[in-house]
Amino acid sequence: MGETPFSLVYGTEAVIPAEIRVPTQRILAFDTENNSSILRENLNLLEERRIMAAIRQANAKQKMAKYYNKRVRYVQFKEGDLVLRDNEASRQEKQGKLGPRWEGPYKVVKAHPNLSYTLSAPSGEEIPQTWNAKDFNQMSQSCVSSLPAKEKFFPRWQKFNHKQKIEMAADNVELR
Repeated sequence: MGETPFSLVYGTEAVIPAEIRVPTQRILAFDTENNSSILRENLNLLEERRIMAAIRQANAKQKMAKYYNKRVRYVQFKEGDLVLRDNEASRQEKQGKLGPRWEGPYKVVKAHPNLSYTLSAPSGEEIPQTWNAKDFNQMSQSCVSSLPAKEKFFPRWQKFNHKQKIEMAADNVELR
């Protein structure tokens, strides 16, 4: 049976005002003569009750972790895989209701042992930080094959002047 926080601190259960107005079995069975000896006995057992409560709490946490870990799928990427990066993690694009969810494609350059990865843009430029696997989505083969062969990709952090943007837009129009 579980313990209340009050009983773990003070060694006895609290009596709420509603129990005084409407007598319960605990109030009716109250013995004023034996009350001090019962309180001392409860205080002697208090440490044991605290230990038992800590054991039950650890048990419940272990049970929840087992339940959670049973359903978690860890995705591991290999070097050379194309991935889409979660825009919420990188915040390169404006977020919001109609903002893009994923950005990319990016290529996995190096896989680190703690499920973090170093990425590079399709142009070959390496992205300066590592990213966790939870921020990626595997790019399917159908998406990869539908990309135009000569399409120019560029890192989101790279700044272009107006003339370069017009040239890139013209190149993309010619490809289609």
